[in-house]
Amino acid sequence: MDKGKGVMGMGRRWAIDFTDNSTSPASRDIPDPLGFSRASLDQDDSAVTRQKKDAEANWKSQKAWEVAQAPFKNLMMMGFMMWMSGSTVHLFSIGITFSALWQPISALQGVGKVFEPYKDNKVELLAPKLLYIALNLGGLALGVWKLNTLGLLPTHASDWVSSLPPAQEVEYSGGGIPLH
Repeated sequence: MDKGKGVMGMGRRWAIDFTDNSTSPASRDIPDPLGFSRASLDQDDSAVTRQKKDAEANWKSQKAWEVAQAPFKNLMMMGFMMWMSGSTVHLFSIGITFSALWQPISALQGVGKVFEPYKDNKVELLAPKLLYIALNLGGLALGVWKLNTLGLLPTHASDWVSSLPPAQEVEYSGGGIPLH
């Protein structure tokens, strides 16, 4: 036998066609298998699709809340990294601080994109968005606090000496002999 000729001519040897092409009622008299009922197939599709849509809306709402709470984990990690970097000004502490400032700013710029996959008429996204924004503002406040701890924010009067006018001389004093 040539290679492949036996199979090609007859079709597949072990294939079974399960399609019911008969129109006779005798084939319909066969009882359904255990656990199968035709009534479940004829059930109203709108109820099933409504249940699916409700389940999908619940899932989207749950995932939106998970995304909204994600900055809290980042906040804790960034706080620990800032604590580990110390309160002296050096390259590592400045890098950590600017990272703590940049991450919340970039997250706040992309709030709409973050919650885009969960947008639905049945899902309320206002509360998760507000929580997401609040946590990112907390992260931003943590970065500003670290800048202040490092002494990089101008919070004292001595930081603004260059912009102050020179002090007026109130009193003059001189030596013992006048020079006329």
